[in-house]
Amino acid sequence: MIKLRKRLNENLNRSILIGVTVCVLLVSGVAFGNSMYSARNIQSMAFQIPEFGMFALAMMLSNLIGGIDLSIIANANTVAILTAYVLNGTWALGLGGSARILFAIFLAILCSVAFGGFNGFLISQTAAPPLIATLGTMTLFKGIGMAITGGSSVGKIDKGFALLGKLLIANVPFVFWVFIITAAVLGVVLWQTGFGRKLYLYGENATTSRFSGIHNEKMCMWTFILTGLLAGMAGLIILSRVNSAKVGYGDSYLLQTLIVCVIGGIDPNGGKGKVGDVLIAIVMMQIMSSAFTIMALSPYTQKLIWGVMLTLVLGLNHLLKNYSMKKLLKASTK
Repeated sequence: MIKLRKRLNENLNRSILIGVTVCVLLVSGVAFGNSMYSARNIQSMAFQIPEFGMFALAMMLSNLIGGIDLSIIANANTVAILTAYVLNGTWALGLGGSARILFAIFLAILCSVAFGGFNGFLISQTAAPPLIATLGTMTLFKGIGMAITGGSSVGKIDKGFALLGKLLIANVPFVFWVFIITAAVLGVVLWQTGFGRKLYLYGENATTSRFSGIHNEKMCMWTFILTGLLAGMAGLIILSRVNSAKVGYGDSYLLQTLIVCVIGGIDPNGGKGKVGDVLIAIVMMQIMSSAFTIMALSPYTQKLIWGVMLTLVLGLNHLLKNYSMKKLLKASTK
């Protein structure tokens, strides 16, 4: 019965998600016409989706094990700051050209994995709630970035790296290809590997997971390491696009990633959700964000709308779960 209920909920959520996304696409087309779906604007959205999409995938992973990672933005910004200092020659260790870029990327990966691993260690070894642990590390990572930069931006990065943020392959941004490949690999890992099956089982019921022979602490560690890595990749994408790094870039993404995960059918309690549904939700959110830009809405108004959306979606999900459960119980008594 539980599996049937879960399947019914997933199918219902996916149908609603696809229907709402199609409505958003059609309404945006009618309301804004060429301003929304011109080749230039579509390409612009393809440049914007990867950084936000990486954050959404990172949040999705933490949600799948029944947790949350509030530090992803701070992680990305601090990684970008450290990388920028290498790319502008300050910490380049005498390296130049391709060697400097490769060293910067290596440092970014190392730091993002370390940040994610630190989150995983705190949560798995101290039994700290993910919300509290990542709230603390968010402040810590921000503090590191602030201490290094004094609050100013770090620019003048290597032109070769900056070109990656503008590079087109088959008239599609290089960073968009990176995002799509990353999402595809993550989808395969979650649905076709033992690690993915263990992750879902752990997220659905940690006690059952432990009695099934799964090392919950290791699963938590690896999940947050992957979350940190995805956040670091988002930081590199932002750095390549804006050619500078600073504490506070992309703060509005945190609320949006939570909305995307909820809309995309990710259960905050863990054990439920698919990468494909999150990708659909990302597209819908990007269309809405572009519409807000066209309408010249202030950032404060946009935050208000995102907040209302999150509240409404959570309420709708609660009603749908109750409805499906009542329907299932009614069918089982017949």
